[in-house]
Amino acid sequence: MSNLSIVAARADDLEMLNDLMYELHHEHHSACPEHFKTAEDIEQEKSIARYLDSPECLVYVAKQNDSIIGFITGHFCELISTVSKPVPMGSIDELYVLPEFRKQGVATMLYKKLETTLIDYGVEQVFVEVWAFNKNAHRFYEDSGFEPHIAWLRKSVKHR
Repeated sequence: MSNLSIVAARADDLEMLNDLMYELHHEHHSACPEHFKTAEDIEQEKSIARYLDSPECLVYVAKQNDSIIGFITGHFCELISTVSKPVPMGSIDELYVLPEFRKQGVATMLYKKLETTLIDYGVEQVFVEVWAFNKNAHRFYEDSGFEPHIAWLRKSVKHR
């Protein structure tokens, strides 16, 4: 893609980022309304501004000319469990590309930028949670080298 750059998000990107975050949550709610809150509800509870304010969090944007066409958020920490050894880890929290720019390598560029930064921080593993309905995300992450780690299984039960 011409005129595409991947850069760290800045405070003046916040309005466009909030719009894209809204679109991400709207897509999730539309695909799976029985499990996802509406984008309006999430907007009241969660803002991407908290990522920009936190030193453990990373936000990168894909800009074409001066418009943000996608973003990725993540953070780094240590995975501590009662059963496994501690692991310096990075997490992908959100990844979103506007529909008209998908399948053009934008998500890959965003992910590679985040991964490089996480490696620079000393991260040994990167984790991401992907909902079962999101087959495109599953394919993207598998193509990026991710493997299943833990399976969360769910069963709805009826109350009497």
